[in-house]
Amino acid sequence: MSLGYRKLGRNSAKRKALLRDLLTDLIIHERIETTFAKAKELQRLADKMVTLGKANTLSARIRAAKMVRFEYTDESKEQYAIQKLFGEIAEKYKDRKGGYTRVLKTGPRRGDAAPMAIIEFV
Repeated sequence: MSLGYRKLGRNSAKRKALLRDLLTDLIIHERIETTFAKAKELQRLADKMVTLGKANTLSARIRAAKMVRFEYTDESKEQYAIQKLFGEIAEKYKDRKGGYTRVLKTGPRRGDAAPMAIIEFV
């Protein structure tokens, strides 16, 4: 039976927290390394957030704020991750229809040989 998403070996609350953290880190750093399964699940979520950023309405900001954590993007504490999403990232993809992220497979992780991947904005 297919659920349509990966469980990632966690219950729903822990899975949502994990994806929120990964999404926020992806927005801040624009490129992160994680396991392949987490990267593919994060790709779906990140593309939806960029689409919300392109809409740039109050409703879109509220919906995005429910998923993106309120973290600063740098040490100067001038900009939150949600502001970067709606300001810089959404502006960069205003003429693009979709496919805002790419997942690149890397070698297996030392220790448990989990398949690793890099996810980044195109």
